[in-house]
Amino acid sequence: MQFLHSMIRVLNEEKSIKFYCELLGLKKGERIRLEDCYLQYLVDEKTGVQIELTINDEVPVGGYSLGDSFGHFAFLCDDLDEISKKIEKLGYSWDVEPFYMDEIKTRISFINDPDGNSIELIEKAY
Repeated sequence: MQFLHSMIRVLNEEKSIKFYCELLGLKKGERIRLEDCYLQYLVDEKTGVQIELTINDEVPVGGYSLGDSFGHFAFLCDDLDEISKKIEKLGYSWDVEPFYMDEIKTRISFINDPDGNSIELIEKAY
């Protein structure tokens, strides 16, 4: 068995692609039209794991609710200081700025995607 993807519904495909591709380094994969939505796959080329963006034709009034069971996606990065520069350049901001977490002996941080989904960034420990 192999983990393939997670799906999230997004309000603005362009903003989501910019966030996940330009900031986090995913690559655009297949885009599929279904009866009532588009599916845009974003691929981590190192692992093959994907995020499936679902862009529904009809969106509930007030958008989507994030619920209370989903926590976050986690991404491994080499250098949170470099990511901080990229975040500033692209006009994003941290939800939780990088900090050292003694329990795992590395730095972590959190940022929200354009739809409010939490993204944890973990600096590679050397």
